[in-house]
Amino acid sequence: MCRHRPTCPPAFSTDHCAAHVVAAYPEQGWSLLCNGVVLFEDYGELMPDGQVRPSPYAVATTHPPAPNEHS
Repeated sequence: MCRHRPTCPPAFSTDHCAAHVVAAYPEQGWSLLCNGVVLFEDYGELMPDGQVRPSPYAVATTHPPAPNEHS
């Protein structure tokens, strides 16, 4: 798929984000890398096989339980 020299890292290698950007849509918050990975501005990823990888910087949020009105 990649025609760069040296070739870009494959989609499932550990350094896959080092691939060249072939299409950038900053107004929409994503870029397509030449290895088929869609990289989002928060560093979440959509892999070529459809697998979604959340951003490593995503913060899990928990909400306290709603107060019980009948207590």
